[in-house]
Amino acid sequence: MEYDVVIGIEIHCELKTNSKMFSSSPTTFGRVANSCVNEIDLGHPGTLPCVNKGAVVQAIKACTALHLEIDPLVKFDRKNYYYSDLPKGFQITQQFHPIGSNGYIEIETSKGKKTVRINRIHMEEDTAKQFHLNEGTLIDFNRAGTPLIEIVSEPDMTNGEEAAAYVESLRQTLYYLGVSDVKMEEGSMRCDVNISLMPKGATEYGVKNEIKNLNSISNVQKAIDFEIERQAKILDEGGVIQQATRRFDEATKSTILMRLKEGTVDYKFFPEPNIVPIRLDDAWIKQIQDNLPELPEQRRSRYEKDYQLSAYDISVFLANKELAEVYEEVMKSCDNAKLACNWMITEVLAWLAKNEISIENMKMNPTHLAKMVNMIEKGDISSKQAKEVFEDVMLGKDPEVVVSEKGLVQVSDTSMLDALIKEVLDEQPQSIEDYRNGKDRAVGFLVGQVMKKSKGQANPAMTNKMIVEELNNRIK
Repeated sequence: MEYDVVIGIEIHCELKTNSKMFSSSPTTFGRVANSCVNEIDLGHPGTLPCVNKGAVVQAIKACTALHLEIDPLVKFDRKNYYYSDLPKGFQITQQFHPIGSNGYIEIETSKGKKTVRINRIHMEEDTAKQFHLNEGTLIDFNRAGTPLIEIVSEPDMTNGEEAAAYVESLRQTLYYLGVSDVKMEEGSMRCDVNISLMPKGATEYGVKNEIKNLNSISNVQKAIDFEIERQAKILDEGGVIQQATRRFDEATKSTILMRLKEGTVDYKFFPEPNIVPIRLDDAWIKQIQDNLPELPEQRRSRYEKDYQLSAYDISVFLANKELAEVYEEVMKSCDNAKLACNWMITEVLAWLAKNEISIENMKMNPTHLAKMVNMIEKGDISSKQAKEVFEDVMLGKDPEVVVSEKGLVQVSDTSMLDALIKEVLDEQPQSIEDYRNGKDRAVGFLVGQVMKKSKGQANPAMTNKMIVEELNNRIK
């Protein structure tokens, strides 16, 4: 049987702020367990929450970039349930009055562009982190109270590719906004995916299963692809899909049952009594919206127009904002956008990976790389010589100084090249006969001989052209 697949995604994204959502505790990642907490984070009696203004600013940025309508009246609610990772016994969230609603984002798929609607964005606080061991559970409250936004999509996606594209588009947008560092491997962006199948053409949704805490874009697609196949197999065999929560196992590339759901949990939401409603000033909201940084789609259009880069090259830069920013510095004094791009996304990235150095910590000066690319463009050095120069450029050295110290200046003097070429041809009469007989590989051999005599300094393109001219003169 054929099925229509319905997919909706909930994304929890930690906001980039100095302190927590309702307390002054720092939000630094990777600190000693339970060292970034205070009485409010631990839910001590008599403590009162105070809304983090910076978190509201970040939420407004996200809502604006994702085309949501912003509610200027900020209200919070209590979500009542008790887990060991919520010491208060409830979570402060925005159930009834989300800060943003009715937005959308455009995604790129193999079938073209698609619009995915976003139902809402609301602010809330994160829970503590639990470490489940055989002998018990350890809890780190450093994460408790970290500012979050939850982004809830409409069920507009139909396969793993679309879902992965949606998560990646959101990730890039939030990354460029500076709203979050969106490091899925560190948990600052987490995905819960809801999937259901229904007979082709049906109007009533099937029973959904939720896959919790997917921590990479590739795992989003793999988990969905597996789950679609699993549910289709059950339905084809006459079985019934039970509502459940599952997790993705990377080792087996499959989803595994965590718990069954018999119905909707009643969290007994009610307005948070300790936070009065806050009316945001319209002029303040507009000021935030008018000062948003350049977003991925805007950068894509600019790179197409200004640099004429390919879709692939642009996608690499969009996925790595820091690399793109270095490239823009290079282009301030570089004459060849495509050549500079090739060095950035091939050689620079490979060098950084090989040496295990981040872009932020590299010593390379963008103006030096631009100077090296210009030297290649002008024929001052060959591409082969540039490989040697590049190693020193990545260590912070000026390419002109490196070329001078190593004697790597490329020979483009026609009279000098003419003398070398005639000397090589006089020594290689067989190659002249080979060329006369239509064996074009003789030219490559002769170019190699000239390069050898010039110690690699002859301009290869010019040498090739002049050899062909001299050969044609000699076989007339």
